[in-house]
Amino acid sequence: MANENYDKGTVINQVRQQIALANAQEMLSKMTEKCFRKCISRPGKALDGSEQRCITQCMDRFLDTWNLVSRTYGNRLEREQNSLQSEKVLN
Repeated sequence: MANENYDKGTVINQVRQQIALANAQEMLSKMTEKCFRKCISRPGKALDGSEQRCITQCMDRFLDTWNLVSRTYGNRLEREQNSLQSEKVLN
C-alpha cells in the first residue's frame, strides 16, 4: 500500500512538472509573439536600440502581469480550498 501511494505521488509530481513546463513554454511563445508584433516593424539582420528597449520593456511588463495573475489565481484557489475545508468541518 505504501509503495502504491509513493507511485501515485511520484506520478502526480511528474504530471505537475510537465504542466508547469508546458505553461512556461506557452507563456514564452505568447510573450515572443506579442512583443515581436508590437516592437518590430521591419524585421532585419539586427534590432536597433529602440526595438531592443521596446522588447525589453514588453517582456518585463508581460512577466510582471503573468506573475500578478498567477499570484492572484493561487490566492483565490487557496481561499476556496480553505472555505471548502471549513464547510467540511462544520458539517
